[in-house]
Amino acid sequence: MEKIRVNIINHSAYPLPAYATEGSSGMDIRANLTAAESLSPLERKLIPTGLFIELPNGYEAQIRPRSGLAIKQGITCLNTPGTIDADYRGEIKVILVNLSNETVTIHPGDRIAQMVIQTVQQIEWQPVENINETKRGEGGFGHTGKQ
Repeated sequence: MEKIRVNIINHSAYPLPAYATEGSSGMDIRANLTAAESLSPLERKLIPTGLFIELPNGYEAQIRPRSGLAIKQGITCLNTPGTIDADYRGEIKVILVNLSNETVTIHPGDRIAQMVIQTVQQIEWQPVENINETKRGEGGFGHTGKQ
């Protein structure tokens, strides 16, 4: 697999995001905190990472929840996946929410989310009077049922 080079500034005391295994899609990113932060049930907070990236045009970074945090502690990311556009140059921050019934503590350096880099295709709209029919048609939410 061909890898692209992405410029990154790391203002945290933690290692750069990295793939945990050869087949990983996402790289864990860490909380860049000076002290632990508590999240009460249903509370949300913006957590800094200390990371700044320069994506090439045609790419985006997606911030996604970590499955272990979600199932074990009820911590997930709001605005998922969070999109970091190629022209954004600010610090990457993660919106965490506690969906559990217990207060959860985020410690400095905790792996709080994962970042996936994806290609992006922009479009040009073509206004028309009609669009092609399909078998599904206007069938929306739940139109195929549960079974």
